[in-house]
Amino acid sequence: MKRKTIAVIPARFGSTRFPGKVLALLRGRPIIQWVYERTAASKADTVLIATDNEKVADAARSFGAVAVMTSPEHPSGTDRIKEAVKGIEGDVVINVQGDEPLIPTETINQLIDKMLDTPSLEMATVAVPAARKIIENNPNIVKLVLDNNNFALYFSRSMIPFLRTGGSDMETYRHWGIYAYRRDVLDKFVKLPEGSLEKCEKLEQLRALENGIRIYVLFSDFQSIGIDTPEDLEAAESFLKENKSF
Repeated sequence: MKRKTIAVIPARFGSTRFPGKVLALLRGRPIIQWVYERTAASKADTVLIATDNEKVADAARSFGAVAVMTSPEHPSGTDRIKEAVKGIEGDVVINVQGDEPLIPTETINQLIDKMLDTPSLEMATVAVPAARKIIENNPNIVKLVLDNNNFALYFSRSMIPFLRTGGSDMETYRHWGIYAYRRDVLDKFVKLPEGSLEKCEKLEQLRALENGIRIYVLFSDFQSIGIDTPEDLEAAESFLKENKSF
């Protein structure tokens, strides 16, 4: 029997740094529509937008997406995804961030293929090589370090690994917040209490690592522009002007 995949785009209207960002226009289309169109073109069998806001749901339906209303009380996007996929058949669940309008469809497909081809994987995500001098002072960019088998050792808003005077530098990475979960691992994850590391760094993927859930890391060379601030939206506009064939 073919194993099915569900791609869910969690889309909160509220945002501390950029309220309503998922409905902000990029080249005349809402950010969430850019994300949906790229996700809908992937190998995912089902694509949903999970939101707690009727404006987002109405916008999603206007461009043909399936929108699922979820509780406004969810502490994380993962909890929202868990509610959205309730009753929907699928072995693998992909979490596609609603503020990543330029995400390549191929990246989503790579995650799906890896999870389907390697049943032992519990979770997977994506990292992008990034120069230390570009990312080290930006806490909005999450960094990560890996073991020799490409499993994540740690994620941090601080620069990791730290380069000590006299030390040998190494390749550094930024985390791209798209995840793939085995269905039973997603169910397990949302039942786990918020961990100490997660509370400290405000990174929910640390809850998985604290509880022994291994996260496999794939690599991409695409330098994504996540929309966290109005300035990021301007950067995305500039990127599209310079890359008209994108």
